[in-house]
Parts: sequence; structure tokens; C-alpha cells
Amino acid sequence: MLASRAVSLSFFHTSIALRTGRNRILIRPARLTFRPNLSSRHSISGDSKVRHSRKLISRRTMSNSANQSSVVGSIFPEQGQDVELLNFVNDGYGGVIVEMKVPMDPTAFASSLRASISSWRKKGIRGVWIKMPINLANLIQPAVEQGFWYHHAEQNYLMLAYWIPDTKHTLPLNASHRIGVGAFVINDNREVLVVQERVGKLRGIGMWKFVTGVLDPGEYIHDGAIREVKEETGVETEFLEVLAFRQSHMTFFDKSDIFFICMLRPLSFDIKIQESEIEAARWMPIEEFASQPFVEKHQLLKYMVDISMAKIGRGYTGLTPVRISSAFTDRLSHIYVNIGDLNQNNQDGSGSNSCCEDKSKM
Repeated sequence: MLASRAVSLSFFHTSIALRTGRNRILIRPARLTFRPNLSSRHSISGDSKVRHSRKLISRRTMSNSANQSSVVGSIFPEQGQDVELLNFVNDGYGGVIVEMKVPMDPTAFASSLRASISSWRKKGIRGVWIKMPINLANLIQPAVEQGFWYHHAEQNYLMLAYWIPDTKHTLPLNASHRIGVGAFVINDNREVLVVQERVGKLRGIGMWKFVTGVLDPGEYIHDGAIREVKEETGVETEFLEVLAFRQSHMTFFDKSDIFFICMLRPLSFDIKIQESEIEAARWMPIEEFASQPFVEKHQLLKYMVDISMAKIGRGYTGLTPVRISSAFTDRLSHIYVNIGDLNQNNQDGSGSNSCCEDKSKM
């Protein structure tokens, strides 16, 4: 009961600070020390913390959605005064993650941050992450003044990072690549689906091109290719193979780029263009597409045509997505493999039993 009351008292003071707009003042009776009751619902076992940390790191956004493992109401002495520490979870790699949610006075936040770093240093913590939502942007400057740097930003938050030891940090860098797709869609009449751009570098020059686009966060290559074709032309498709990919550097905001050339089979043929981005779309004989002067000059498009023609002639095999499981997470992923050769190898007895469905046939 004492632990439960102490937690309630801490939240009570927080609510007063928010209503009055003043710095939060923590008042404790003499000799009263908060000690979490391990049997209360606010505590969590060591094994549970390990399991939670593993789940936390597997999340793309490093989101702290399980507050049960956060430290609540911890007190740390700083310059003769007791300062409340920031809530955190372990990141599974010797560091901690702080997800700010409640508004704080910047001065009070700075004190809590300094005290938290002192506490973490004593415990051997190395890296510190602070996920700062956009509505708490006034707390960014105190963190930067403490030595935090920008790691990455999304639409609604900024991730700050800090390295406690006096050594070179080993924190992972921000995502360095974006993923693009180009969709080679061909029907039984050897006609390819092509578009003219309303926006972009190729607008207004009469150039016909394959549908291209950038994957959304958390989107698979094959799903992204199907989506882009549907959005730009209204044509339903079935994904067949990744035919090739190109890697380039220093592109969009100096990031690297990986561009996958994909082959798809049309399931519908009526075209309805995305008027905000596409000027025109049509089914074009592949020979006519290949004869465009711009295609002959641009090596990427030239290779796309050559590879596509080789695929039509059955002399080229690409990579097909196969769903696989993992020993480290309950989420499924995809591996892109040459299914034809893999299954043939298995049937010959030199490999394991066939595990893949051959979708490479047109």
C-alpha cells in the first residue's frame, strides 16, 4: 500500500505543476523514502524486463508503449535537493529509452535530465535515447545543452541521442537508404504499361516510362510495386519477380538509394490515371518503347529493357518473394530467391525439401 500511495502522490504533484504552470516542487516528509513494492502492480520481474526489452527493440520506431517497465517516481539527490528521475525502459543494448509524453517546465526537465544521466552513469548505462514529440519541442534545447544530438526525425517526433562513457559512441546511425521500385508490366500482346509524368524531371518532354515510386515505411518491395501501378494507372497486377536492382548514393537529401526493377502480370487492362502525378498512360508495344531516343541514351532504362526482353524469352530468371519466419521475432518477413533453380536443386536430391511455390511463370 505504501508503494501505491507514493506513486499516487507523485502523480498528484505532477498534475498540480501542470495546472499552475510553476516548477514542480517535490515535498516529502522527513525520512520518507519511496521503495517500490515488488509485489504491487507497478513492479515487473527481471525476466519480464528482458522479454519486454527484446520486444521493444524489434519495434521500428523504438516506441515505449509498455509503461509498466518504466521507472516511476524515482528520486535522486542533486545539489542538496531531491530531483525526480525521468521514466525510461532499457533498450536491450546497455542503454535506455526515454519517451517524453507529459509537458514539463524546461528548467525542471533540465534538472531531471542531469540527475537521470548521473544515475545512469553509476549503473553503467551507455547510450540514451529521448523520443521527443513535436508538442514538447520546447524541451529540445535543454537536452541539446546537456550534450544530446539529433539522431533522426519523423513527422511527429524527434529522436535525440547521448553517449555517457568517455569513449567513441557505438550507437547505430540513422537510416541511410530509401527504397524505390520500377514496375515492368507486360500483357500477352507484348505491350508494356507506360506513363508520362505530370511532375518530376521527365515532365513535358513526351517521354514514356515504366511506373516508378518509393516504398512506404514498413512496405515490402512486391507490395509497393503493386500499389504504385494501381495508384498511377488503375491497373490491377500480380507480382512475379525482382529482375534486378540498382544502388546509388548522394541522392534524395544526400541519402543512398536502392531501386528494384520488378516484373508484374496485369490482372486488368482498363487505365485510369492518377491525374495529380500522371499526364498520360497507355499500353505500348515493347519494341516501340525500346526505340525511344531517351531510352537508348539512359543506361538504366536500356538495361531495364534488355532484362525485360531476356525475361520474355525465358532466358532470364529473377527473384521471387517467399514468406519466412524467424527465431527472434513472431513477425514474418520475405526472402527473394530464384525459386526455379532452388526447387530444381531440391528435386535433384542435393538440397532440402521444396519450400517455395514457383510464381515465375508468365
